[in-house]
Amino acid sequence: MKKNRAFLKWAGGKYPLLEDIGRYLPKGECLIEPFVGAGSVFLNTTYPRYILADINSDLISLYNIVKDRPDEYVQHARELFMPATNQSVIYYQLREEFNQCQDPFRRALLFLYLNRHGYNGLCRYNLRGEFNVPFGRYKKPYFPEVELYQFAEKAQNAFFYCESYADSMARADENSVIYCDPPYAPLSATANFTAYHTNSFSLEHQAHLATIAENLVQNRIPVLISNHDTALTREWYHQAKLHVVKVRRSISSNGGTRKKVDELLALYCPATL
Repeated sequence: MKKNRAFLKWAGGKYPLLEDIGRYLPKGECLIEPFVGAGSVFLNTTYPRYILADINSDLISLYNIVKDRPDEYVQHARELFMPATNQSVIYYQLREEFNQCQDPFRRALLFLYLNRHGYNGLCRYNLRGEFNVPFGRYKKPYFPEVELYQFAEKAQNAFFYCESYADSMARADENSVIYCDPPYAPLSATANFTAYHTNSFSLEHQAHLATIAENLVQNRIPVLISNHDTALTREWYHQAKLHVVKVRRSISSNGGTRKKVDELLALYCPATL
């Protein structure tokens, strides 16, 4: 089966893990994703309804605009993917405009431009909430027109919310399935890459997420969580059924040193499912 790609580049995106996630996700009426990110799981599953959340307000605003105004969005976004806009001086001007921009539509256009022209597709803000990813120097950044339209069509069955994981998980009812892809726990004390957004995801948040999952499964709501396979994650998810999967990851600044890392899919599943 052909996999649908997200229109955004995204650190830690779930595209390589889709088969494994699909294998362990229970059936249901509504999939809730409290950490939707680029939306690869949403785009490659077939639930009747979706509740998709993230604490990044730029991301959720962009998704609602693409859902409601796809033709207008694609037409204007295309203008930002020209040879003239693919140079560092223009990139930094547009990044500055984005950081001062209050108009949601223009901000959504610039967010896609920065995502595709910025370094490694990173989404990172400083403590003042300013986007601060440097220019990526790509020969010809890809304009994801096909992916934007695929997303817009699929999004007609989705609701997008800018809120915390606890708030979106509280929306679940007995017909819901929850998939959580939190910022991953560090592999070591020095490898803490979780501060993609100004609110970084602490070890306390990680443990709290597991506690919510334990409570939800008591109410017959299944939860699947992905994370690194470490002593800590195994401790947090001790009440779940653990599945180990291998994923190729760049785990140093040298993109050439990609090696396979064990990840966990922790499934909290009611006994009769």
